Amino acid sequence: MRGRRDIVEPLRDDDPKEIGGYTLMCRIGSGGMGQVFLGESAAGHQAAVKVIKPSVLDEDTRARFLSEVESLRTVYGPFVAAFVGADADADRPWLAVEYVPGPDLRTLVAGQGPLPLAETASLGALLAEGLGTVHDAGLLHRDLKPQNILLSSYGPKLIDFGLAVLAERRTTLTATGFVVGSVLCMPPEQARGEQQLDRSADVYALGAVLLFAATGHYPYEGPTWQAVALKIEDPATPPDLTDAPHELIPLITDMLALDPGSRPTLPEVTERLVSVIRDQGLTAFQAKRRLTDLIPEIRVPQLSAPAPEPTTGTGAPAYTPAVLDQAAVEDDDRVGPPVAPGTGYDTADGESGEEDLPADVSARRSTAPSEPDMRPRRRDGVTAVRPTAPLRIAERIRAAYAREARF
Repeated sequence: MRGRRDIVEPLRDDDPKEIGGYTLMCRIGSGGMGQVFLGESAAGHQAAVKVIKPSVLDEDTRARFLSEVESLRTVYGPFVAAFVGADADADRPWLAVEYVPGPDLRTLVAGQGPLPLAETASLGALLAEGLGTVHDAGLLHRDLKPQNILLSSYGPKLIDFGLAVLAERRTTLTATGFVVGSVLCMPPEQARGEQQLDRSADVYALGAVLLFAATGHYPYEGPTWQAVALKIEDPATPPDLTDAPHELIPLITDMLALDPGSRPTLPEVTERLVSVIRDQGLTAFQAKRRLTDLIPEIRVPQLSAPAPEPTTGTGAPAYTPAVLDQAAVEDDDRVGPPVAPGTGYDTADGESGEEDLPADVSARRSTAPSEPDMRPRRRDGVTAVRPTAPLRIAERIRAAYAREARF
């Protein structure tokens, strides 16, 4: 039984309230590139809006950001958060992608503990397919980590692919110790600052993610990023596979190989993980269902409905159309009591106007009921009301005229 989780981090005083046509409602994440907000368009479409830090993008890299955004437009797939929009020329550059109502993998493992074997294998197989979509578009992720994997009731979604490439074009390792991407899942060649990475870099990061999902820890850990990077590059220091399921150890070991050429391809990763699932007596779809059953539902915040605008003539009774009850008029003509003198409609000069009525109508206007029956009547499924005295008189005039008319 899945639980529920609320997004509880409100906007701060210095946060923008609107950007790119999206009304920002709350904070849903942050990263090296900027702050992520939940935004809602004028039509009610929700998206994850990342506002890029000005310190990351100068005038030169704005153009590169725009080029990167155009590449992101080409990536489609069920396990990739879809591109929604971006503006590299805005005062506060922003990027919007599909909003995924679920926690990231790091949050899930921190709250519920490591995933079981079949669920871990399913997660890895689905992510391998998602990375294949990114690679087919000519991109690398370069920053695959638990925080960039969102989980929902329909499966995992990759986010932030391509943004690490943008940052790497500016700097990879600096004198101040800034590292682009998460060093905890970074392959040795990337940690050394090599610019020419290939698909095998994402395979390494996926192996680190699988290990984290199954155990709650990374292949290499340390007090600083420099200490972790030294371990990653050291051939004499093997990755820490403590508590990893023995069924996954051979595959994870191959994925974390120091030599990029020794790592398996993504299709091979998928095939080996599906084999693990089948050895558990499950189909790949059944394992996916078991994975998504672990995902807590997210209560998505919504904008409040605007207060209705005050109408003209406040305090006046609202106009309610009614159907004229013609049967009531006819009943009055047949059996209605006489109308008392002085209760008819008035003419323009204040006279009662009885001399203008037909003789048969005027003769019946001697008395009137003290309480006219104004109760609604139901006729043929329509609620009708008995007309007021002036309307009844007008209707009688019309009926009398109709009886005498020759056409």
